Amino acid sequence: MFFGISHLVVPTADLERAAQLWRDVIGFAEVHRGDGFVDIDTGSATLRLAQVSRVESSLSLRLQVSQVQTTYDTLLAAGCSTRYAPMKTPELEEMACVSDGDQHSIVLWRPLSEDEWGFVPELPKQGEWLPEAEALLKRLLAHVPALFRMLARRKTTRVIEQLAAEAKSPVTCDCVIKGYITASAKITRFRLVEPLRAEGINPDDYRAEFDYE
Repeated sequence: MFFGISHLVVPTADLERAAQLWRDVIGFAEVHRGDGFVDIDTGSATLRLAQVSRVESSLSLRLQVSQVQTTYDTLLAAGCSTRYAPMKTPELEEMACVSDGDQHSIVLWRPLSEDEWGFVPELPKQGEWLPEAEALLKRLLAHVPALFRMLARRKTTRVIEQLAAEAKSPVTCDCVIKGYITASAKITRFRLVEPLRAEGINPDDYRAEFDYE
């Protein structure tokens, strides 16, 4: 029976140099040391830094970080060499890559937030929408924090299309406003007042939606 991967073996020609990089610079914990090896706990898997006379082949390790540029600069200052500088990718990630002293590549990456994508995602709409209604919802959704925007986009679009179906009409700006309000939890609807006002919409005209259970 298999229990999962316990260790990733990283050969190194200088065990103390490698241990210092992963422990003192990157900040992972040294958890065990034996004859010719050091185990580093990365939080998800253990790196076993193994002393060899010569590194025969290089590895590539992906390291998720909160700040790619800052981590990249820190590793260069610690003696790593650059492979490529931080950049945004078509996969909506920010990435950079350095080589350690054994020429293993360390890829630094993080997912981009929706605010960093450079484009506004399409609505998951199925029915007929008036162009001005679609544009209005996209602007209103821009006020939702990026972390929650994808979920809000799906739920709000669904509620709006339900309202339009009940009215037997295409999605109008009025449907968008009503659905934008009622799709939000009642306790947080006060946060919608300013985005509506920014669009020239009087929240008082939609008091029934704000009070909707």
